[in-house]
Amino acid sequence: MDVQKISGLKIADSEQFSVARRKLGTLWIIIAASAAGVVLYLFQAGLLTSATNVRTAGADWVYPSQVITQFNASGYVVAQRKASVASKGTGRIVYLGVQEGSVVKEGDVIARLDSDDIKAEKAQAEAQLVVAKFDLTRAETELWTAEANFRRLKELLGKKAAAQVDLENAQDRFLKAKTAIDSAKANIKALQASVQRESVLIEYTIIRAPFDGVVLTKDADVGEVVAPFGSATNAKAAVVSMADLSSLMVQADVGESFLSMVQTGQPCEIQLDAIPQARFAGRVHMIVPTADRARGTVMVKVRFEELDPRILPEMSARAAFLSRSLGPDENKPVLGVHRDALVSQRGGQGIFRVEKGQAQWVPIKDPQFLGDYLMIGPEFFADNLTPGPPVKHGDRIVIKPPTRLKPGDRVEISE
Repeated sequence: MDVQKISGLKIADSEQFSVARRKLGTLWIIIAASAAGVVLYLFQAGLLTSATNVRTAGADWVYPSQVITQFNASGYVVAQRKASVASKGTGRIVYLGVQEGSVVKEGDVIARLDSDDIKAEKAQAEAQLVVAKFDLTRAETELWTAEANFRRLKELLGKKAAAQVDLENAQDRFLKAKTAIDSAKANIKALQASVQRESVLIEYTIIRAPFDGVVLTKDADVGEVVAPFGSATNAKAAVVSMADLSSLMVQADVGESFLSMVQTGQPCEIQLDAIPQARFAGRVHMIVPTADRARGTVMVKVRFEELDPRILPEMSARAAFLSRSLGPDENKPVLGVHRDALVSQRGGQGIFRVEKGQAQWVPIKDPQFLGDYLMIGPEFFADNLTPGPPVKHGDRIVIKPPTRLKPGDRVEISE
């Protein structure tokens, strides 16, 4: 064993141990303070507290008409003027000039049927008419000759220069000539009627639009046979169906218990499922004087004040029957939530918005209501310095907040 190394070893004195203990104590104090700060932060953030069960509602658009709505009724958009266009005759389609969505005017040709056989019959009748007119000319000549001969023989008989039998033969010839004239004229009339009939039959093969409108469906195509009422085997009855879109109305089913609140000319607001962002002004056009005993409803027709090209027949619709007409500034929606969301807290009034699982306090400077709805547009908030609206469409707002709910508390939305 090295004596010099052993002699160099020393035992630390008490002062060095004291310095080390002080450093270690300071480190533990720093760690404890940091841990306390973290716990305080988590507590203030609501992460260490249990979540509060709350009910929420979405911030949604509220229309002023909702306040003056007496009741609502559902129905469909129906064209009051519509037709399934068909032919009165039977034939094969050789021309079809429209398709779905085509706009037509009254009298426009929609389709044509094969009419060669009818045209041939018409040509034959016209030729027979020409022959009949020649026969009339010949009969008129024969009448003139027979009349002249009869008069001549009558004068000769007075002078005893002709026999009685010759006069009688001339008279018979004269009467037959007159009858032939009448027969020729009647034959001409019959043939003229035949030509007219063939012309009508040819017109039946031309299918025209009965009124101004739009083609909704195409029920037959070129090469198919159409017949009245589809009576022929494998024949189509209608070629197209069309409607006058200027006659569109909402046919709503109104319960009998609400019928006393409906009157002709009453203002309405129409909403279509296909165009949910739009509201259309309307008025009661008529109350159909019959009821559906099975459903206990009466049909009410509501006309549009102004038609929109997006409105199509058979769209589902809802009609709100209003107690008064809307003003010019009452057509735009405002952002709102049920009035039960408003509470008094922190020296003022406001609402709780749920964001990332926590309740965020949003103060409102001057609460304003539209019926049962609290208006929460950007113009109603106290903090107007915050860029953008404090509440956006679709945000979840706490309804009837518990009194213990504070800003920053964790919340759990109840179903």
